[in-house]
Formats: sequence, C-alpha cells, structure tokens
Amino acid sequence: MIQLFDKKTGAPLGTLSDEQFQFLSDHLEEESLRDDDYYLNRATVDYLEQDGADGALVALLRQALGGGEDAEIRWSRS
Repeated sequence: MIQLFDKKTGAPLGTLSDEQFQFLSDHLEEESLRDDDYYLNRATVDYLEQDGADGALVALLRQALGGGEDAEIRWSRS
C-alpha cells in the first residue's frame, strides 16, 4: 500500500493500492529514481480520469487539490 501526504503540510491524504500507484507513476513525471513527490493540477487530474484512472484514485486526487488549482503530494510505501 502507498500512503499519500500533502507535501506542504504533511497531512495524510489517503491510501492507494499498488495498481492505483502504478497508474499514477506511469502517467506523471518523476525527476529521479528517488523522487517521492508529484505536482498536480486540475487539468492533470482531468487527464488521468479521461485516460482511465480508477474512480477512487481520481476522487483522492481531487480531494488533495481541495479548493485550490494545484498541489504537491508526497508518497510513502508502507
């Protein structure tokens, strides 16, 4: 399982299955092999949804955005 956190506040956002995380990592840019964060915006989440992202993953990412237009999330494997 993968835990997601708000990078700025450290607040937990939720848990992803290995399959959900694989989809996310396949579609978002990683700067290095040790990269443990992602930048998101509303357009990116819309793109992921249109490209077949699991509904629970999309809902979690929209929650991470909150009322803002963008967010940075950090992940940790538990």
